[in-house]
Amino acid sequence: MTVTRADDAAATFTNGFSCSQAVCVAFAEDYGIDRETALKLSCALGGGMAHTGNTCGAVTGGLMVIGMKYGRTRLDDLAAKDKTYETANAFIAEFLRRNHSLNCTDLIGHNLSDPNALALARERKLFHTKCAKFVRDAGEILETLL
Repeated sequence: MTVTRADDAAATFTNGFSCSQAVCVAFAEDYGIDRETALKLSCALGGGMAHTGNTCGAVTGGLMVIGMKYGRTRLDDLAAKDKTYETANAFIAEFLRRNHSLNCTDLIGHNLSDPNALALARERKLFHTKCAKFVRDAGEILETLL
């Protein structure tokens, strides 16, 4: 049985890394980024960017992967910028189609910037039950687009 990048992301998430880290690291080595660097770069994006409940970490991790593949490195390379944005918009559209929001608070159902709500989400194991799907979705979408 072939292990997919979505499988890698899901396993990394299940093993305790954040949603953003799981998605980012599943693809990083394909684009010349070592595992440790990818984990560090994506660490603050979990929980809707540092548990603020904003954009889902699986989404921001996915956008990082798109940047790794297509991102502009020269000021005059507008084609790379256009390709990055085009792919990012396709990724976002498909994630929205599947999950109806990009916002962590909406997806989890709790305002993660509130310490009590964050504790309740943890107590209810929502990160393990709900976020695992978002991580797998992001991985699957990236596999299709890249």
